Amino acid sequence: MRLLNLLRPLVATLAFVAAAAGAADFKNGLDYNTVDGPRPETGKKVEVLEFFMYHCPHCNVLDPLLASWVKKNGDKVVFRRMHMGDDAQARAFYTLEALNITNLHEKIFHAIHVDRNRLNTDQALLDFLVKNGVDKTKYLAAFNSFGVQAKLKRAQQVAAQYKLDSVPALVVDGRYTTSPVVAGHGVSSAEEAHKAMFAVVDSLVVRSLQERAAKK
Repeated sequence: MRLLNLLRPLVATLAFVAAAAGAADFKNGLDYNTVDGPRPETGKKVEVLEFFMYHCPHCNVLDPLLASWVKKNGDKVVFRRMHMGDDAQARAFYTLEALNITNLHEKIFHAIHVDRNRLNTDQALLDFLVKNGVDKTKYLAAFNSFGVQAKLKRAQQVAAQYKLDSVPALVVDGRYTTSPVVAGHGVSSAEEAHKAMFAVVDSLVVRSLQERAAKK
């Protein structure tokens, strides 16, 4: 039992080194892109920021895979989302975020892509959200708030800063961007593209952790 406990740190270190070595196999401008963004203040962890849109079918397919990846990497990453654009679904996303309501994310995807409820107007979203337990008065107050408008504007500014023009896309530590399309160049299926993207993201997280450690 003691030997097993002693070996655990060594195994973890070797895995970290292997991932770092793998990072060298991915090329800037091909598998990912370097961007000139500020490094987020997330302590020892690395921020992974997803840009998505609720009506995007590719975002819908990626969502459970990304949730699983985040769960496995919770010791290394801080995960955030931004909704691209300024439409009814973006406004609903930032309103729910302002209210700290997080349990309806998957339900919105399901309603749009499985139930075929387009939810593409403010009223349709309001009706759906109230039906799912959201307080109408609190929602409308947040919806019309300066804070939500500021978040909408900020998301567009950040997307432009990172030179993103499609979703889904991931930004790692404010320095690197990638996506299933970018990382999955040359593959023939969505499944392979997702695997390629997560491999690239794994390597960029390791690189970012190394960069943070080097600056201490």
